[in-house]
Amino acid sequence: MKHHKPEHPPVVKETKHWLAVNKPAGLNVEQLWDYPSVETQVKNYLKGAHSREPYLGIVHRIDRPVSGVLLLAKRKSALRHLNQQFAERKVQKVYWAICSGVPPKQEGTLLHYLLKDQKNKRAEAFTEPRKGAILGKLEYRVVKNNGDSSQLEIRPLSGKFHQIRVQLASIGCPLLGDEKYGGPTGNQPNEIALHARELSFVDPLSEQKETIIADLPVNNKLWEAWKENG
Repeated sequence: MKHHKPEHPPVVKETKHWLAVNKPAGLNVEQLWDYPSVETQVKNYLKGAHSREPYLGIVHRIDRPVSGVLLLAKRKSALRHLNQQFAERKVQKVYWAICSGVPPKQEGTLLHYLLKDQKNKRAEAFTEPRKGAILGKLEYRVVKNNGDSSQLEIRPLSGKFHQIRVQLASIGCPLLGDEKYGGPTGNQPNEIALHARELSFVDPLSEQKETIIADLPVNNKLWEAWKENG
C-alpha cells in the first residue's frame, strides 16, 4: 500500500542551524524500514539539487500518530546545544488534545509513576512508586467540555514514553483515536487527537528565545470541533 504524504512536512521556520516542521499524524520521525519518515523527507528537502548528503540531527521525537511541532538540527553543534536544553528541561511544550470523558477538575496536575512495556510498545501508569518506574508530571486545562468529551491544553513537565496518552487514560480520559489506551476509534489509522501546538527553546546561535507554533491538521474530523469552538 502506498502512503500519500506531502513531499516533506510543512516547514514552520528554518535557520542555518535548525528547522522546525509541522509533522503530520501517521508519519514516523526516524527512518524505519520503508515507512515514510520526517527524517528522509527533510533530508531530501535539504539536499535539493546537491549531491552531498546533508547533516540532519533529530533533537526530539513525537509518536507516529501525533501531529505538530518537531525540531531538527542542521549542525552538530546545534544538536548538542538543543539536546542539552531538552535534557535540562529548559524547553517548554504545549499540546492540544481531545479526550473521551472529562477530567475531575477544570485544571490540574497529574502525577504518575510510569513504566515502559517494551514488548507491547506501551506504557503503564501507577499512582504509587514501582520498581523501575519514573515519575511523570503534566499540567492540563479544560478548554471545552461537551459532556462526553473534552478539549484540553496540556503542558508536560517531563518527557516520558507515551506520557500524555497513558496519564490521561489513567484518569478515564483516553484520547480520541487512541485505541492502544482505550480511546474511541478514530477516523483513520495511525492518528490520534494529540497535537504538539507549541515549542519554546533558546536559539543556539542568537541565544534568544524562540517559540514555534504549529497549526492544527487540516480536513481532519478529529479536530473539526476544536477549530469551530476552540
